[in-house]
Amino acid sequence: MLVEIHVLQNHAPANLNRDESGSPKDCMFGGVRRGRISSQCQKRTIRCSPLFQDSIGESRLGMRTRKLPFLVKEELMRLGLSEELAKIGARKASGLGNKDGKERDDEITAQAIFLTQEDVSVIARCLFRHLKDKTVKQAKAIKAQELQKDPELVGWRPVTVDVALFGRMTTSTAFNDVEASVQVGHAISTHRVDSEFDYFTAVDDLMGDGDSGADMIGDTEFNSCCYYKYFNVDMDELKRNLAGPDRLKKLTAEERQDLARDAAHIVKAFIESLVFCSPDGKQNSFAARQLPSAVLVEVKKRKIPVSYANAFVKPVTARGEMDLVQASVNAFLDHVKETEKCFGLTPNRRWLLLMGCESPKMTTDQVSTFPALVEELTAALQQGEE
Repeated sequence: MLVEIHVLQNHAPANLNRDESGSPKDCMFGGVRRGRISSQCQKRTIRCSPLFQDSIGESRLGMRTRKLPFLVKEELMRLGLSEELAKIGARKASGLGNKDGKERDDEITAQAIFLTQEDVSVIARCLFRHLKDKTVKQAKAIKAQELQKDPELVGWRPVTVDVALFGRMTTSTAFNDVEASVQVGHAISTHRVDSEFDYFTAVDDLMGDGDSGADMIGDTEFNSCCYYKYFNVDMDELKRNLAGPDRLKKLTAEERQDLARDAAHIVKAFIESLVFCSPDGKQNSFAARQLPSAVLVEVKKRKIPVSYANAFVKPVTARGEMDLVQASVNAFLDHVKETEKCFGLTPNRRWLLLMGCESPKMTTDQVSTFPALVEELTAALQQGEE
């Protein structure tokens, strides 16, 4: 089963996602310049949002970090290893982050790894077993590349919810790769975008009567965009990641029900977070905290993912009494209807939520509130409705 989420969200002036020069990210689409928010930015916004973390629970979340060696050193000392041997263990752990086993002394890995607490504990236990009876010289002689082949490290280990959703790929056999169950498109503006500059000054609060002028001056680039956002969740992949590829086949009917309820709860947290949370870029200066104007959720038995981004190949413009948001909604719903008609891709279930917009061109399971949409979707996923 595939769950697809389409969102139209209009933002007031903002700089939500910056490039290397501090400018709002953009791209060419349909031959004109568009505002853009990268998929990486959106995924991190969801994963790190308090809403998502509170809903899932800290114990079921991982961490993307280079500090594996430091975490392993702390765990080795907690297990009873001397600080000197624990530091050697940290050096060996740094070599577990790459296929060549190249070790480092600075207690970080060469790149960030999406870790679970289970990863840290298993690696620490493995190193403790290898190091506890060794002298310093013997411990240093152990190669990280050889440790990667230890049966305790190789193979599947339980992963956290965020790893199950967003996946993980490493170059080391000490970590099992996890195929992402979620895909996120780069958000693009439905219209042509032109960036502007906010010229600002700062004034000294203790300036005397004879003083004048600004204490500093500067400028910030920004834009204002109505974004189309696209996400999909492969429910079967999510369940496989949560249960483990081999264990999934052996679950009892009751365990499958529990897994379906858990997966539905995770999708609920995911959708609530993507709707209610925006990227934090320059929000202290712009506070562009607008909610979506349209949310369309489709559930498909046939897992054929379709982004409706081409609804906006021709950039939308506000005309007469019709504002930009309504024009975007109209173009979007026209494209959805045309796609369904041409390709016969009618979803098994569909819910549409509109705020302050009309939808005269589409008949669907329209809901009046977001909580109602989430409640109906969650119930459908729990029951395995198709």
